[in-house]
Amino acid sequence: MTIQATLSNATKTVANNVRSLTALCLFSLVTGCATVPAGTVNDPYESFNRSMFTFNDGLDRVLLKPAATVYQTVTPGFVRTVVSNFFANLAEPWVAVNAALQLKGQATVETILRFAVNTYFGLGGALDIASSIGLERRNEDFGQTLGHWGANSGPYLVLPIFGSTTVRDGAGLVVDAQGDPVNRAPTVLNTTADGLSILRLVSFREKVLNAGNLLDEAALDKYTFTRDVFMQRRQALVYDGQDPPEAAAPPSK
Repeated sequence: MTIQATLSNATKTVANNVRSLTALCLFSLVTGCATVPAGTVNDPYESFNRSMFTFNDGLDRVLLKPAATVYQTVTPGFVRTVVSNFFANLAEPWVAVNAALQLKGQATVETILRFAVNTYFGLGGALDIASSIGLERRNEDFGQTLGHWGANSGPYLVLPIFGSTTVRDGAGLVVDAQGDPVNRAPTVLNTTADGLSILRLVSFREKVLNAGNLLDEAALDKYTFTRDVFMQRRQALVYDGQDPPEAAAPPSK
């Protein structure tokens, strides 16, 4: 067996183990939601979450951050922009599907137009022509779709590898994975999904290197800071920057 084949098999084994662990975590936590007392902070699994946060933070320090730093150092800026644009363009069809599921007509049409313009005139998505003509990039996923139709976010949750999420959004990740074109790369691009996934992850990490450094320096409790920022951002995404319905409703007399 060649070294390449051995590495490929090892990568697939790790990926399968992560998927199995994630599914087990989700099942255990979802079935335990009914026991969470009303009115408590929405982080009843804090002990578990902190353990996963420490694991992910260590993995980032040892592997992902160094890889992103090297990538930033050796790769010209315009190439990094091309890579980032390419992966953002690949995500557009699934964004459009979720916008349609949320009955957001304008967002659906504009996202489809973005994909068409950047694919055909932007060299397969390497150039973001659509933004320059006023077609705004949107962020929609299945977790947001569930939230749009009234599914509560559930408790905050930190998953190994995947990081911050909630019970609802963690379940949405399973559906999002089916809509991820990178998972179909072996048949479409005649390449490996693992390689594209790693490149996408390193590209994303490179874009937030400075923010990560500031977080290391400023946050007294990185876990709490990360949790609060994530929950606020997800609420803003689900409700398009508006207050959730329960917050807007007048108090009962």
